[in-house]
Amino acid sequence: QPGERVAIVGPSGAGKSTLLALLLRFYDPSQGRISLDGIDVRTLALPTLRRTMGLVAQEPVLFSGSVADNLRYGDPDADNERLRTAAQDASALEFIEAPLGPGGVQLSGGQRQRLAIARALLKNPAVLLLDEATSALDAESERLVQQALDRLMVGRTSIVIAHRLATVIAADRLLVLEGGQLVAAGNHTELMATSPLYRHLAALQFGGER
Repeated sequence: QPGERVAIVGPSGAGKSTLLALLLRFYDPSQGRISLDGIDVRTLALPTLRRTMGLVAQEPVLFSGSVADNLRYGDPDADNERLRTAAQDASALEFIEAPLGPGGVQLSGGQRQRLAIARALLKNPAVLLLDEATSALDAESERLVQQALDRLMVGRTSIVIAHRLATVIAADRLLVLEGGQLVAAGNHTELMATSPLYRHLAALQFGGER
């Protein structure tokens, strides 16, 4: 639903990343359909569809050049004031002036993620796709990135893929995938009561009931 925060969980190979690829039309479903506001996405021009979506991936793509150049990939017309605001909201302001080497190699994982979040803030998408956005970060970087993600998700439809349940248990709805199939849906409390697979995933990560 518009404005809903939906988390996609499940074991490796369940189809979580495949679902994101379908949403972005890297390829189309062989059966069924995906719709946005009731419109089959296959009828939309790719630029139109992708303008509505912002992606923060586990490994953000960064380019050589300045941070500002990289952020303007989200909105080429953004002025310096908007760049500064986006960087501040993404907890990235302290390194905004630094030049980047090839692929941003000298940045930490947390810094790269915060640049990707600032880029998404500039794009201001209606639908936000988060693919394992905090999975490779240390605790302090994860805290900063999660705070930035929380600001980014306000007022938007968000679809969040995560292996770590701790980052998504507060979602409005969790969808549990297994073998390419949706096997359960609900909030954390409901799934703990009704889904053996979700309980198993939770026990592995939390060491027992939560």
